[in-house]
Amino acid sequence: MGKKLLKNTEWSILIVSVILVVIGLVALFSATQSSNYYEFRKQIQWILISIPFLILASFIDYNIILRFSSLAYIVIIALLIGVLFTEPISGARSWYKFGESISFQPSELGKIITILFLSFILNKLQIRGRGEINKIWKLIIFLIFALVPVGLIFLEPDNGTMAAYIVAILFMLFASGIDKKYILVACILIAIITPIAYNNLPDYAINRIKVFLDPELDPRGAGYNLKQSKLAIGSGEVFGMGLFKGNQTQLGFLHPKTTDFIFSVIGEEMGFIATGAITILYIVLVTKSIYVAKTAKDNVGSYIAIGIAGIFFFHMTENIGMTIGLLPITGVPLPFVSYGGSSLVTNFICIGLLLNISSRRQKAILVE
Repeated sequence: MGKKLLKNTEWSILIVSVILVVIGLVALFSATQSSNYYEFRKQIQWILISIPFLILASFIDYNIILRFSSLAYIVIIALLIGVLFTEPISGARSWYKFGESISFQPSELGKIITILFLSFILNKLQIRGRGEINKIWKLIIFLIFALVPVGLIFLEPDNGTMAAYIVAILFMLFASGIDKKYILVACILIAIITPIAYNNLPDYAINRIKVFLDPELDPRGAGYNLKQSKLAIGSGEVFGMGLFKGNQTQLGFLHPKTTDFIFSVIGEEMGFIATGAITILYIVLVTKSIYVAKTAKDNVGSYIAIGIAGIFFFHMTENIGMTIGLLPITGVPLPFVSYGGSSLVTNFICIGLLLNISSRRQKAILVE
């Protein structure tokens, strides 16, 4: 990478992600002492595995990477179809299992592949200008490609991951210059479809929403995790109870404490200072991602960056929101902090692409 590319690179994005990883490792170290630090040690392995992906995504020109996005999209769709025929884990067919300790979640890697492919498609559809996306047939083509992975993930079912895809797609459409009339039509359709969709949700999903609205409906069942999470965060107060000293964390009341509720672990043992700092770090990560989208040298770079911003924004908002009772519990991990190999590799690829796009930008030029 030349001096000009290094100078343009938005290094703050990498710094923020590294700080989040370190905080996550500290929390995992405390949360996994009862299991001989198994997940903590596995997370370190996944970090080491993620580094080459981060480097490749940073150094290879993203326009070269895009040339392979069509093939990658076909492969990930095949994997998303194949996973539907695997044995369910926790009620969802989302994982390929290889032995006792290795698993792969294609929907995680599918996030960045879908963003890359849709950016490629958007760029091709707008070859004659950004307004081309407002031609109805071109918009339909884009939506077909966008909704295929969304539909397959819905069938798993994995509503949290599906929502992350939808948010990223909406971010990309907004950045593409879509006409306001389509946004208005979409809002009307959502208002019509929402009550219909709610009435056709599976019982467990409806129960989660009801418990979100009133945890006391099922305090020992569906509302149990939310109550324990709020109790843990509240107990931490300003400075926390200290590592290895959190009652809910160490006595096993938080579940799963290394993935969905890692924010609760941090709140209980490190306090408001740590959770507030994490929230600020995520805000910086999302705003810097949007800034990279604004200053990208071309539209396709802008679409990739804004799609990644959508992914980070959703995961931050949903995970933190569900642990404090502001949003329904969906099983969405906290980027860089929660335990998980597939999500960690995907997140580092996202960071690499953001560094890649920012290094090749012209800072004085904003996307129209």
